[in-house]
Amino acid sequence: MVIFFFPKSDTPGCTKEACEFRDSSKKFVKANAEIVGISPDKSEAQQKFAAKYSLPFTFVPDPDHAIAEAYGVWKEKSMYGRKYMGIERSTFVIGADGKVERVFTKVKPEGHAAQVLESLAK
Repeated sequence: MVIFFFPKSDTPGCTKEACEFRDSSKKFVKANAEIVGISPDKSEAQQKFAAKYSLPFTFVPDPDHAIAEAYGVWKEKSMYGRKYMGIERSTFVIGADGKVERVFTKVKPEGHAAQVLESLAK
């Protein structure tokens, strides 16, 4: 399983990342890897995002950021000198045994899906 945490549905970086996972989804299926996206958005926002971009995977809403906190990706961020709490874009590869096999932190959206796929081949 591949779990990717992203800050907000339908924003430029998150859209790029999700669409790259979408475009590689058949390769993930061949690798027996289900893709799950988690963000602090409400379910309705995630559903609109998935429909708008034909995203074929499961989205999990995390508006109280409990899942993000459990995975350690709810962090202090800074933008234009303002500090706030939010998702640090991260991806977890979970093995068939339920154990975390690989963690990608501070992910750059472009090219990330290919990076994750490559890690599954190892």
